[in-house]
Amino acid sequence: MLLSITMLFLGLLLGFIGAGGSGFIIAILVTVFHIPIHEALGTAVPVMFINVITGSMSHFREGNIYVKQGLLVGLFGGIGAYFGMRLTTLINPNVLMLFTVFALASSGVLIWLKTRMKLQKEEVKKEPVFLSYVGIGLGNGLISGTFGIGAAPFIQLSLLKWLHFPMRIAAGTTMLVLLPVAFFASIGSIQNGYFDLMLFFQVAISTMFGTYVGAKLTSKLPQVFLRYGIVVTPIVSATLLLMNFL
Repeated sequence: MLLSITMLFLGLLLGFIGAGGSGFIIAILVTVFHIPIHEALGTAVPVMFINVITGSMSHFREGNIYVKQGLLVGLFGGIGAYFGMRLTTLINPNVLMLFTVFALASSGVLIWLKTRMKLQKEEVKKEPVFLSYVGIGLGNGLISGTFGIGAAPFIQLSLLKWLHFPMRIAAGTTMLVLLPVAFFASIGSIQNGYFDLMLFFQVAISTMFGTYVGAKLTSKLPQVFLRYGIVVTPIVSATLLLMNFL
């Protein structure tokens, strides 16, 4: 029951900031509920796939998504995620946890650096070169699959910096990008043998409802809340994981 309630509130936050949430899910499963890191990773990524389905639907209805660009980045992201997930079997659990801590913390810092000068307002969408989509997709997909974190902050930063998306659109489109990323990473996690079906259902059902409702708040609450949510969430996740070494 405690796990379900925790994941419900987590889903609300993840839907609001446009994140798949596998990094935060991993941090809570490992630190609070003492699930082994590989099992937590193998369960969190398929849960992320369910979350981004409901989150993407809600963001689409709220007008927060650039569909064509999101699908293009997501396609290459899925390819990178599959191969990244297959690499996890070669990584020691403690090393994997440290890499995940670093990826989460650095993503929060990078987002803060990008947005600290001013909150972005709606701007004219620019059309980058095709290789920008390929590089953003493959790079973020590889990070997502290897560390099981979803890489939502990295994707959001990429959309803000190189594709010039407004913050609201970056948050929503990230959900769409994560669909193929999470799907192919999930296939990899099942092939790795780290998928726990019962844990998956317990986590997925609770976060699914929270994510759908949370996504509706993205365009309704002040953008300052969105900014701090995007920045603080991965840093808190990293801190939780780091506590396992104390």
